[in-house]
Amino acid sequence: MKDSKKYSNKTKAAFVLLIVMLIILLGNFNTLRNSKNVNDNINAIYKDRLVVAHYIFQYSKELHFIKAEAEKLNLSDNIKKNEIIHTLDIIHNIDDLYAKTVLTNKEKQYFDAFLSSCKEINKQVENKNWDKIANSSTEALKTLEALSQIQIEEGKDKLAVANAMYSRNNVLGQLQIGLLIILGGITFYLLIKKIKKTVKIPEPPSLN
Repeated sequence: MKDSKKYSNKTKAAFVLLIVMLIILLGNFNTLRNSKNVNDNINAIYKDRLVVAHYIFQYSKELHFIKAEAEKLNLSDNIKKNEIIHTLDIIHNIDDLYAKTVLTNKEKQYFDAFLSSCKEINKQVENKNWDKIANSSTEALKTLEALSQIQIEEGKDKLAVANAMYSRNNVLGQLQIGLLIILGGITFYLLIKKIKKTVKIPEPPSLN
């Protein structure tokens, strides 16, 4: 009776270990899946920032053209006006694409400042105030430079955090797998021991 109770306790312990193993296994897969999703999402944001970098380059190119046109002395006012208005249309088309990208609050603040400079350029075109247009173009270019730097720094920071989180979750996952192996070994040992002690080998018949 005592041995039966002991065997029963070992069997219960084995089932408890099996349940713990299952919980750890599910938790491990969940952790690895979530960490991969986080890593993929952050990398997608970083890639989106690379797209933004291309937009900033286009902005810069068009603004340098506007500034150069405004500072030319050998062009008539009408030609300057038409060229700058056409270039502003190109910039406004980029605005729509840029606004659809992922922007932090700080980036949005600088982008709004950039849009204000462009509005000022548009306003001064009608007045044919070329000096103010050149100055506004310079301010817009400075804002773009600051915005580009923010994009790079924040993109690198987010990528570093994502990679650290991904590595940490991988280490945790490996520890959980190691624990699973240990628990599996203990469980297997208990079950085999139970089977060996339960199955009795019959004694050979007595010759007497």
